[in-house]
Amino acid sequence: MLDIHFIITSDNYKERRMNTQKTKEMLDSCYMAKRILDLLPELPEGVLPSYIRYLEAIIDLKERYGKVKVSEISEALNLPRPGVTRTVGSMVEKGYLNKISSKEDGRVTYIEISDKGIALFEKFNKDYFEDLSQRLSDISIEEADCMIETIEKFYQVMCERRKA
Repeated sequence: MLDIHFIITSDNYKERRMNTQKTKEMLDSCYMAKRILDLLPELPEGVLPSYIRYLEAIIDLKERYGKVKVSEISEALNLPRPGVTRTVGSMVEKGYLNKISSKEDGRVTYIEISDKGIALFEKFNKDYFEDLSQRLSDISIEEADCMIETIEKFYQVMCERRKA
């Protein structure tokens, strides 16, 4: 059996490292990704795109734990609790979520999705995302995972850079 090794020379190592041009291309791709988000279907008046993410997170949490608290939504979405509390409050006001006080401890409030919230989620999850998934069938799971991982790394670098 032949043992083939790739020898890294200083020239091809430089070609494989990040450079200014590739960084600019990555930023251009992020701009294009933002434009893709702008092409998502129009939501009903007063509904923010984040509502769909919240509804999905609440469904997942409810399946795992039975009851869902704001702190669990915050953790699942990796968002600060005050912002999640505001969004949940807005979604309650608009009728997409219900707050239920715990019978065991009145200080604890659980979040449930209302019938209106379920209808909103189903419309966008089933009608839109299932169709889009079929249209994206030429993209492999591995390619999608690579894109997700790269964007997450890029985001972390940008966050760390901003802190510095």
